[in-house]
Amino acid sequence: MRMFVALVPPESTLEHLEEFLDPRRDAAAFRWTAPEQVHVTLAFAEDVPERALDDLGDRLERAAAKRTAFDTRIAGGGAFPNAARARVLWAGLDLTEDSRTELDRLATGARAAMSKAGAEVAGQRFRPHLTVARLGRPQEVSNWVRLLDAYTGPTWRADRIALVASYLGEGPRGRPRHEIVATYPLG
Repeated sequence: MRMFVALVPPESTLEHLEEFLDPRRDAAAFRWTAPEQVHVTLAFAEDVPERALDDLGDRLERAAAKRTAFDTRIAGGGAFPNAARARVLWAGLDLTEDSRTELDRLATGARAAMSKAGAEVAGQRFRPHLTVARLGRPQEVSNWVRLLDAYTGPTWRADRIALVASYLGEGPRGRPRHEIVATYPLG
């Protein structure tokens, strides 16, 4: 089963971001991320064995309990790999030094939980971001990055993580469908 662990902003926060992006979307032929799929991926695995789900849930519960909830907001943005040859456009998080440490430790705990439960964790170094659009081919997006840099959303309390199943091709227009399997409170 394809799964990831995520920090999911509250619906009101995602609505605020959507209100900012929606009137601008027609200006670019990007594959925009549906608001209900915007999240911060902490850990991702292409294939989580079904037999590992109970163990994974227990490990994620323990990992989340070790972390402290923190306040943050969606603010700023960028592009991967860079603005000159972007494949992904993303929004960032406004984090204090302490909340960045908590988020990094939360990602490390989520990755360890997946790995110890028997799933091969994909990805490289953790870079907190919320993907807002994907580009079919590399493009120059400096204007979009500047636009996102001007955005600041409402403050919200990051107080739980979610284990999410991702079903490729089952969502609208052949995109993935995401289903929250469980949530785990921080602290």
